[in-house]
Amino acid sequence: MLSQRHRLILKTAAATLALAGLAAAIAGGVVLRAGWYDTTATSQHLQPVYSVLEQGMAYSVRNHSKDVTVPALGAPQQVARGAGVYQAHCVQCHGAPGVAQAKIGQSMQPLPGPLIDASMRWEPRELYWITKHGIKMSGMPAWQFHLSDADLWAVVAFMGKLPALSARDYAQATAVPPAAATGAAR
Repeated sequence: MLSQRHRLILKTAAATLALAGLAAAIAGGVVLRAGWYDTTATSQHLQPVYSVLEQGMAYSVRNHSKDVTVPALGAPQQVARGAGVYQAHCVQCHGAPGVAQAKIGQSMQPLPGPLIDASMRWEPRELYWITKHGIKMSGMPAWQFHLSDADLWAVVAFMGKLPALSARDYAQATAVPPAAATGAAR
């Protein structure tokens, strides 16, 4: 049985935590209602906000993609198809080997990350899920309404090859003239 002193300590600790939580909620509400947090697309989130959103996105993707069944990936025709889909729909925001992001991608907040190493950071099922469903408040669209599942998996297969591609390899894979592949035609 807890002594009177221990009960008092526990009650005080619980009340302190409850009041601190209430104070934080009130402070957050004031910041929100006053419009003090800058949500413009020309400024980045504060680092703690960005870190929380990024970690939450990673947890969400891993959770929601866990039941995705990955088909066989890497057939030359599938990779070639993925290169074309990537060139048509992804390169303007994410860039590619030897190709910078287009101005639209450079003006987004958060800045779309390069996908050259995406297959090293994400599993194929996770890349598929992100590409299919998009990411809220990031500018990443849900491609499920615009691309077939075969095209989505083809892009995932192509992203698996991106880390090994040079600018010349990428230009050949996507039939981009060499001047555009080096970033000269922006």
